Amino acid sequence: MLVDAFLGHSARRLPDKVALVCGDRRLTYRDLDQAVDRFTSGLQALGVSRGDRVAIYLDNSIEAVLSVFAILRAGAVFVPIGATVKADKLAYILNDSDAVVVIADQRASNVVFEAARRSAHLRAVVMVGLSNGRSESDGFSVVSYDSVLEGNSAQPKAERPIDIDLAALIYTSGSTGQPKGVMLTHLNMVAAATSIGSYLENTSDDVILNVLPLSFDYGLYQVFLAFKAGARLVLEPSFVYTTLLIDVLVREGVTGLPIVPMMAVLLMKHDLSALQGTLRYITSTGSALPPAHIAALRTRFPNARIYSMYGLTECKRVSFLPPDDLDARPTSVGKPMDNVEVFVADEHGQLRESGVGELVIRGANVMQGYWRAPEETVRVLKPGKLPGQSLLYSGDLFRIDEDGYMYFLARLDDMIKSRGQRVSPKEVENVIYELPGVSAVSVVGVPDPTQGHFVKAFVHVDDEAALSEQDVLRHCAKRLEDFMVPKVIEFVSSAPTTDSGKLHRRLMASQGGQSQLQSPSA
Repeated sequence: MLVDAFLGHSARRLPDKVALVCGDRRLTYRDLDQAVDRFTSGLQALGVSRGDRVAIYLDNSIEAVLSVFAILRAGAVFVPIGATVKADKLAYILNDSDAVVVIADQRASNVVFEAARRSAHLRAVVMVGLSNGRSESDGFSVVSYDSVLEGNSAQPKAERPIDIDLAALIYTSGSTGQPKGVMLTHLNMVAAATSIGSYLENTSDDVILNVLPLSFDYGLYQVFLAFKAGARLVLEPSFVYTTLLIDVLVREGVTGLPIVPMMAVLLMKHDLSALQGTLRYITSTGSALPPAHIAALRTRFPNARIYSMYGLTECKRVSFLPPDDLDARPTSVGKPMDNVEVFVADEHGQLRESGVGELVIRGANVMQGYWRAPEETVRVLKPGKLPGQSLLYSGDLFRIDEDGYMYFLARLDDMIKSRGQRVSPKEVENVIYELPGVSAVSVVGVPDPTQGHFVKAFVHVDDEAALSEQDVLRHCAKRLEDFMVPKVIEFVSSAPTTDSGKLHRRLMASQGGQSQLQSPSA
């Protein structure tokens, strides 16, 4: 099965059902499928063919969704790029991927043209919001989105990719400072979407609200989950305006809500009683939600099932915690989803089914490697014991208990060694989140000549909260072993987030100046 078949199958099965809502625009599955056909023909008229890379540099929008499926239907590879990316990074990705076309918004034309002029293989910029049909600029053509969508009435040329062909290059942060392109095939993406949709029990009755950027795989897969099930997808550009978001949730009768932890904090500040009748599930991925956030969500949404999940771009999703296990294991991210195996690699590199070590993943969802980065690929994709086995080394430290439940501890490079003991920043952060008024926490290790490192916590609180450093320290001393208790608490003025809405822990810590990088004696 190919990823674009999700849309085609639902269009044949439910042609008149509303598939996509964005602002005041509503498209049925028939509308969407026909528009994708037209846009596919337009891309092919621009010379896009099987295996070509086409970049999408758009906010959440109907145009972005159409672009994903038209690129796939043309047999090409889509490259989603966050709409806040600056010209240097955009130029790097366009060059690294050898993108032949970039689809962008006219409002970002200055950034796009600056990057496009530095791109060796780019043939065309397709511009949403451009009134003119076509022009030439510095070796590439500039074409209005509408002219590509409506300017070619021919049926798209049938392409015959197979499921092991590339479907997407999703760029993620690299250890060298440059982003790396994660190579995902149709098989990888279909396998992940099938497993996720199975445990979420998605059906055509679902209405999924997505405010997460489509350049972020968590946001992107909401499109695939909805269209695979024949559900309705409601797209919003962001979750900044929470009151408006709640209005959309109520108006559309949303049943599925994917969130990141900062969204939970914002939602808890509002009256959510109107949502309790329709909301069926809430999901959160990465590491587990802080237990305090889970408790608050369960109080506000007693009828919604809450799924704590774990995943990474290199394989999309790994595990989920069945909602019935939340009380017993609130800090767990559950067990592997269907068709996935996990291990921990201990300090000697031995793979074990339980214990503490780097999480290692095996499954049909695991990427093919990093685009044009063989050294990086070999570092994380390694052969296993069985012939032909390929294992993904996640770079995350996990504990797996004897019952197979998984617990995220830290990124391997974020672990703190204090007084000879290993400290998980996540464990300390969870304890501080228990205090009323705490909206964001970042725990780091500070070099110390006697302890190795000491623990420091950067804390952001709501305006109405009245917490002192001593309040936080006393609470930590009651709940944590002494070597884990922060030596310093620093309150910061804001809780910065990444483009995907996750707390930007390093940027949050940097608000405190250089103190987190110095020892007390410095």
